Amino acid sequence: MERRLGSFLVCVVLWCCSSASPGPGNSGLNRTRRSLHCNDELEYKHGDLCCKNCPAGTHMKSPCTRSGARGECDVGTFTDFGNGLKKCLSCSYCRTDQEVLRPCGSTHNTECQCKKGGFCAPEQACEVCKRCARCGKDEIVVRNCTATSNTECKKKPEDSGQAADWTALYVSLGLAILVVIVFVVLLVVCLRRRRRKATDSGRSQGDFTSGYSGTEKSNGASPRCWTLVEEAHFNVAPVNGEASLRSCFEFFEELLDVHYHSRFFRHIGLTDNQIKSKDSLSYVDRVHDLLNLWLEKRGKKASLKDLLNTLMELNQRRTAEMIVERAVQAGYYTCE
Repeated sequence: MERRLGSFLVCVVLWCCSSASPGPGNSGLNRTRRSLHCNDELEYKHGDLCCKNCPAGTHMKSPCTRSGARGECDVGTFTDFGNGLKKCLSCSYCRTDQEVLRPCGSTHNTECQCKKGGFCAPEQACEVCKRCARCGKDEIVVRNCTATSNTECKKKPEDSGQAADWTALYVSLGLAILVVIVFVVLLVVCLRRRRRKATDSGRSQGDFTSGYSGTEKSNGASPRCWTLVEEAHFNVAPVNGEASLRSCFEFFEELLDVHYHSRFFRHIGLTDNQIKSKDSLSYVDRVHDLLNLWLEKRGKKASLKDLLNTLMELNQRRTAEMIVERAVQAGYYTCE
């Protein structure tokens, strides 16, 4: 009996010693469990293993033994991030005052926005859509209402209506002035053409005679102070030198065709810069100033014949004949 009791006590002591001093295997396991740290962004912890997260759109169907297992999300559910969930999340539904902006998918939840006429500010919780504001009668819309922002208004300028009226008045006045200018130009051109036709008609009826010279007149006919062979040769002489020439400038101002203006003055020796320097003047003043400029440049050599011959070179014979006729009739020149 004593032997049995002694053996029992020895066994109890040995068992207690073995429990108090854990073996190498148990010690290592406890240390592993205490020191196990998984990467929360890439892994989830299962027992003493770090399993890789399932990708977005899937959930954990069963935990990993080594590398993990993956399961697909059911219809109407989703996961929008890597996870170790045992089931997917349920899709949300839009409220009655909202509309679907983006339907629910396996990797994203339903996205909603306020219906037309309502809005929710993004920085606020959208428990209910607010009604879009309307601008007052004395305001104008700066920015229309959207699903995430209210209508923006500002006061109308007090004189906006008056400014618009004045603008319309100025436009109408400018058009009226333009029409008047065009009408005057057309009227002047028509009058010049009629006057030239009348002059040509008088010449065809023999207003000028070829057998007279000087300032003599016969039977009321004006003398003809030029002869026509192959080109005109003007037989005229000034009564009062340079003063007679200057007095004839008025005939050029009236009779010189505007279409030959620049060519005429280039032919008598003026430069383009000199011609353009008078562009700001009226047509009559322009011709007068350029003829005076030519006279100053030409000096004593200047003569009416030079101007008449230039007209002939430009095929302006009728203009040249009319100037000679008026110069003789006014007494500035005589027929030689």
